[in-house]
Amino acid sequence: MLYILLLAPALLLALYAQWKVRSTYARYAKVRASCGLTAAQVAERLLAHGAVSLGKPELRRVRIEAVPGQLTDHYDPRTKALRLSRPDSTALADIGVAAHEAGHALQDAARYAPLALRSGLVPVAQLGSQLAFPLILGGFFLNAANLILLGILAYTAAVAFTLVTLPVEFNASRRALQLLQQTGLVTHPREVAAVKRVLSAAALTYVAAAAAAVLNLVYYVMVFLSQRR
Repeated sequence: MLYILLLAPALLLALYAQWKVRSTYARYAKVRASCGLTAAQVAERLLAHGAVSLGKPELRRVRIEAVPGQLTDHYDPRTKALRLSRPDSTALADIGVAAHEAGHALQDAARYAPLALRSGLVPVAQLGSQLAFPLILGGFFLNAANLILLGILAYTAAVAFTLVTLPVEFNASRRALQLLQQTGLVTHPREVAAVKRVLSAAALTYVAAAAAAVLNLVYYVMVFLSQRR
């Protein structure tokens, strides 16, 4: 019961975030950008602009690829590939998402510290999230507080990953808006506002994930403390 009460706010926020991002995306996926460029072309132009402004010619070598699914867009720092789910779309929603991913590529080229930290945390966070629950559950049934503590430490890595993700995503969105305006691709106030709404809705999903992770950690700590009494 305590677990449900503790996680209820995070669950409600996660459900709202999912609804918000999908409804906002659906709304602006129907609105064509006045620049007339596709999401892939916008990403290419932003990378070229970043190559000049940052003095990082390697940005021109970032590959722009199509990826299956919807809202599966991402930048892979390992392969230097920017993957878009709708590369041929001229909709404001897809242009905003493409600009956001280009923002990640610029972060990578500029060696943005939080991005490097997040990339380094990936294997540790994955292992921690896999081991945490079995360790904590085993410690609970075996009445072994040390086992629960070990699970908490493992889960802390996953929590750290979600928290580090926040500044990475917010910064990428900020770079995206700046780049779109600097290059003149999105300048009309209505279009700027539309892109902001798309990016803000997407950012909310990361906030919800971080909130859920932190509250889970709080619950695990409470279980650990109760076992020590």
